[in-house]
Amino acid sequence: MDTEMIYYVLQGHELQNDVQTMIQVFLANRHYIRAEEVTGEITVVSRMEKGIASAMLYRRGEKAAEWSMPYAEEALTEKEQKRIIKRTIYELLKKETGIRPQWGLLTGVRPAKLVSILLEEGKSDAECLAFLTEEYLVMEHKAALALKVAKAEQKILQGNKPEEISLYIGIPFCPTRCLYCSFTAYPLHQYKNRVDEYLDAMFKELDWLAAYSKQFVMKNIYIGGGTPTSLNEEQLERLLKKVEELFHPDASMEYTVEAGRPDTITREKLHLMKAYGVNRISINPQTMNDKTLRAVGRKHTVEDIRRVFREAREEGHQNINMDLILGLPGEDAADVRHTMEEIVKLEPDNVTVHTLAVKRASRLREELDQHDMTTAETLEQMLDISAEYAEKMGMEPYYMYRQKNMVGNFENVGYCHPGKEGVYNVQIMEEKQTILAAGAGASTKTVDPETDRIERVFNVKSIEDYIGRIDEMIERKRTGLPQGGSI
Repeated sequence: MDTEMIYYVLQGHELQNDVQTMIQVFLANRHYIRAEEVTGEITVVSRMEKGIASAMLYRRGEKAAEWSMPYAEEALTEKEQKRIIKRTIYELLKKETGIRPQWGLLTGVRPAKLVSILLEEGKSDAECLAFLTEEYLVMEHKAALALKVAKAEQKILQGNKPEEISLYIGIPFCPTRCLYCSFTAYPLHQYKNRVDEYLDAMFKELDWLAAYSKQFVMKNIYIGGGTPTSLNEEQLERLLKKVEELFHPDASMEYTVEAGRPDTITREKLHLMKAYGVNRISINPQTMNDKTLRAVGRKHTVEDIRRVFREAREEGHQNINMDLILGLPGEDAADVRHTMEEIVKLEPDNVTVHTLAVKRASRLREELDQHDMTTAETLEQMLDISAEYAEKMGMEPYYMYRQKNMVGNFENVGYCHPGKEGVYNVQIMEEKQTILAAGAGASTKTVDPETDRIERVFNVKSIEDYIGRIDEMIERKRTGLPQGGSI
């Protein structure tokens, strides 16, 4: 079943996203094309009509396999329709490929959210686990992980108050673009002459947001990107001084800077962040193997990571997260075990374990045939290794999310020592708190605490457009955000 193009046909429904994501679980890293009729080497047909849901596999125009199930038309909700459509494709391709996806039919971004809803409805732990394993065919250990994370997130979210909000500040510059990256990030060497101009525009937006936020209580500030520490020392201090002047961060807030790439971090920047009240930083190695770092376009070494981490501790940073990516091209389970051994020696406060996602806008997607990609089976071993070492370090999983096009349909998990949870991470994933956002490509999200209704206000992605249209970005918020002290 090795082919570049996978075609799919919909009959009797329009659930294109559900069909494609389910196919991707089994036939990863291909090109997926919706067709009107059976075509090409492989086509999957998804049909729903007259009380029968079916999935059919065609090879070179000839039907090779089929799986069907009945459904009650009169009681068919949209949620149930999606589940049934996914189930037919799941059963068809499980038999054809021999793959048993650990998350079953769940392909969404927030697997723990489903459990949270069940817990809020008063369901017991056993009922939650049974629902995941029986209705959505989730394997028991993944269901247990979802339950554990949902409970950890609930513990954080139950402290939410209606008047509390968070702030995201986006710095969309990076020293280089990594192989796997699809974020709104711009190479610093091309834009270095516009960084101060960008900050000037963003400060104007922050001025407006500060005035607006006076009717609320600011709980979390997160400076992300891109790589915020790609700013030079003077620019970084300008930014931190502006945040201090407008939002007065103190010990009651979680104040995070995504320091990210070690090649952008200096001792002076670490000192500045500490001096201006930043109480959580990320230093992101992705891997502790120099060969892989070179292959994916990172311009730092493993020794750089060790040095920067040591300097951060010496400057007084007591809450340091480290991001890792499993499934990077060319790595195997032994490489991940080596990475985890090195991470244990550094003793970070949180570790966020990401599974490689082949993003549509990444260089990796364009160059797939040039790279040795990790299989789902190997990735499963890698996840087990990372969980094993997190436990060795005394860490517990506290948040989890998924991305489109993840190898093996696995998950990203945040682990931490008790009391070192990244609260902002949970707020943005579970969508229970309003998050104001400034910067190119940033998206403000308001949450009504009474109804959970979510509204979004977007900024343009282009740096040139953002600078040139900053008054429009502010006006979008002026007209798009609720007024009068409630959201």
